[in-house]
Amino acid sequence: MSKPSMHATTILAVRRGNTICVGGDGQVSLGPTVVKGDAKKVRRLAGGKVIAGFAGATADAFTLLERLEAKLEQYPNQLTRACVELAKDWRTDRYLRRLEAMMIVADKDVTLTLSGAGDVLEPQHGVTGIGSGGDYARSAALALMTETDLSAEQVVRKAMGIAATICIYTNESLTVETLER
Repeated sequence: MSKPSMHATTILAVRRGNTICVGGDGQVSLGPTVVKGDAKKVRRLAGGKVIAGFAGATADAFTLLERLEAKLEQYPNQLTRACVELAKDWRTDRYLRRLEAMMIVADKDVTLTLSGAGDVLEPQHGVTGIGSGGDYARSAALALMTETDLSAEQVVRKAMGIAATICIYTNESLTVETLER
């Protein structure tokens, strides 16, 4: 008998003007059951200078967050370099290769999506989403960015609300963090 798959999360990042905003929902599901509705999947790192949001297996994500913190200490104020070094380790380390998670990380200048496939991607149009409802939230955010003058935080909140109405693994219990340039 196989274990039920765990679905958890929609993470969305929107960069607009001098603001970056990262939001994540709070739902964690095990198979067809919601086991937690208010998980915090968006955190500040590097003394508050970096925002990170994670999707995937929680223990794996925490392992990656710890590794990213170490890279940020090794390469202070160099988010891209720290992420590239983490991605190298993630691809080559036998233990890390098995981790099942993705992350969005951002500082005042850059937003990046990281995956276990070695991807360190800067999003087009300043919007990126990961997790179960990531594509829904990203699509909604892109439409809101095109058609409105809403702030980055307003776009994140509205787009996450839209994703929550579509994706059964996303709820409206949000954690939202912003940084100004």
